[in-house]
Amino acid sequence: MQMNALPKQSRPREKLLALGPASLSDAELLAIFLRTGVTGMNAIELAESLLDQRGSLQRLFNSSQHDFVKLKGVGDAKYVQFQAVLELCKRYLKEGCCREICFDKPERVYDYLSIQLKGLEHEVFMALYLDSQNRLIKDEILFNGTINAASVYPREVIKAALKHNAAGIIFAHNHPSGVCEPSYADKVLTEKLQKALSLLDIKVLDHIIVAGNRHSSFAGMGLL
Repeated sequence: MQMNALPKQSRPREKLLALGPASLSDAELLAIFLRTGVTGMNAIELAESLLDQRGSLQRLFNSSQHDFVKLKGVGDAKYVQFQAVLELCKRYLKEGCCREICFDKPERVYDYLSIQLKGLEHEVFMALYLDSQNRLIKDEILFNGTINAASVYPREVIKAALKHNAAGIIFAHNHPSGVCEPSYADKVLTEKLQKALSLLDIKVLDHIIVAGNRHSSFAGMGLL
């Protein structure tokens, strides 16, 4: 059914204007973003199809380009749009909660990292460079992919820490598997980085693993 054939109160844009965005389903909000459907499907039906194909809104937005373009009804152009809006959302959230960020409480670190890492389907290893007051100077992704002790070179981490004039560093990575416990490779890598940075009086304050809605902390487990 064409969108203009739907009752006015059932059209996503009109419904949002009348009742607010919270009244819309995921598919209806997505339909507004998509704007148009494809042959045989209006925008709402296309949105429902995309959600069904990927299983959830989070999985849809975190799809790799390879997986996304396999979905019926979308291609590279829509992938670019999805990535742009996802990045804008991340920046909006970071700007709202992270202006003059001071990581004086573990919860602030977890909230910040959740914005960065939650829902990703591939592993990302990153560093938060902090000043002497535990204020964020810069966050930086060090690498993508499966973590092992050889994947990150301490020399490169040291160069970045010196470049940002960091007094402390918090390392973080995600476990898409949902397993929150650190692996042997995680421990080896953390110890290797800690030893290298200690020679420059740069303190490794924590290494946090994000796994879905859960997280674990090396500092909290006494591993630092």
